Amino acid sequence: MPQTARLGVDLGGTKIEAVVLAADGTPRWTRRVATPAGDYTATIATIAALVEAAEAETGLELTVGVGMPGSLSPATGLVRNANSVCLNGRPLGDDLTARLGRPVRLENDANCFALSEASDGAGAGAELVFGVILGTGVGGGLVAHGRLLTGANRVAGEWGHNPLPWPDERERLPPCYCGKRGCLETFLSGPGMRRDHIAHGGAPLEPPEIAAAAAAGEPTCAGTLERYLDRLARGLATVINVVDPEVIVLGGGLSNIAALGRVSERLPLYVFSDTVATRVVQNRHGDASGVRGAAWLWPERGA
Repeated sequence: MPQTARLGVDLGGTKIEAVVLAADGTPRWTRRVATPAGDYTATIATIAALVEAAEAETGLELTVGVGMPGSLSPATGLVRNANSVCLNGRPLGDDLTARLGRPVRLENDANCFALSEASDGAGAGAELVFGVILGTGVGGGLVAHGRLLTGANRVAGEWGHNPLPWPDERERLPPCYCGKRGCLETFLSGPGMRRDHIAHGGAPLEPPEIAAAAAAGEPTCAGTLERYLDRLARGLATVINVVDPEVIVLGGGLSNIAALGRVSERLPLYVFSDTVATRVVQNRHGDASGVRGAAWLWPERGA
């Protein structure tokens, strides 16, 4: 009888990455290929080819987990809210299961990030972990006792579409693509930081450039970074007030800005407690967290 292992697939807009993890989380096989842009049928075939190649080259029987943009509707089982729009309205899970002849577990990519970091990353060993994505968008995932929590509506962790807490009269509430105004994503995403910087008289810089200039003492950039940190602290404080995680793991492109580590200093201003024990930490697995988390969707064979 062949040995079994976990395979994770990270389905992105430009690339599809796959990894086979050993029981201890060590990668045993990896591959990355281009995503067939806008072609749903070819995407199914590409994922199937990766699974087949992994089994042929490792000799292992694999469970399959897939991290994807968007999420599955609990009402229909179809993909919704994916920025890879060819997936929207499609039965991705059913189609992959039929193509591969085995059960396939699918989750939002932010949930996969959280599960990876809670399983053997920066949040390993903690009972309650909130994983944060700060990038082109803002998302998150919640893991309790090693188990991913998705919720009744499969939106657990979607803090980016909560409103900015405690706004002052000077903070204009930008429109969000979801149809509302003032969502945290409009302030804490990369485009949100850039837009705020320009609105306060800054040059059209990207977040890493703003952070570097702030570290060098440029006052406009320093002001932008301070506003960002305060808004991030407000947003994270609401998460702490509701679920009180032991660890918050920062991920996404903006998490590479070292100054974000200072957000912990501001949390006591907003958390409803006389102490703040929650640790805010940088991720351990970086860009690999998504694909690793997809593999961890199967904690053990058949579970």
